[in-house]
Amino acid sequence: MIELRPATVADVPAILELWEVAAENDSRPADSSTKVASLIARDPDACTVAVTPDGRVVGSLISGWDGWRAHLYRLAVHPDVRRQGLARRLLAHAEDRLVALGASRVDAMVLEGNELGQSLWKGSGYESQEDWRRWVRPVG
Repeated sequence: MIELRPATVADVPAILELWEVAAENDSRPADSSTKVASLIARDPDACTVAVTPDGRVVGSLISGWDGWRAHLYRLAVHPDVRRQGLARRLLAHAEDRLVALGASRVDAMVLEGNELGQSLWKGSGYESQEDWRRWVRPVG
């Protein structure tokens, strides 16, 4: 059985490897072990990983909460274990966490060309918010 648990700093190399294999990385700043470790240090429950009985990280989802808004990032499932309900388990786990923290609405950023991701979000009750546009500026 694949276990869901909070990521640890020891998981960071495996998380970055998973994201290279399983996540959509277009239009994203480069990930770094320092930034992921910093996230885990600041909010130890923010990054959930899915781990096989032999310790292999095969899924991840970051559930960010700033005290006002809830955001989901970096939903990734290794291609070897897709179509087994793992993405939905990660999503339900993250939603439970965010609701417990006080969230009344959750959003997710999904690239326009990520059809596999969009089908999961649509099938999970999320809707595209057409009247909003994301604005981005690199700062560091």
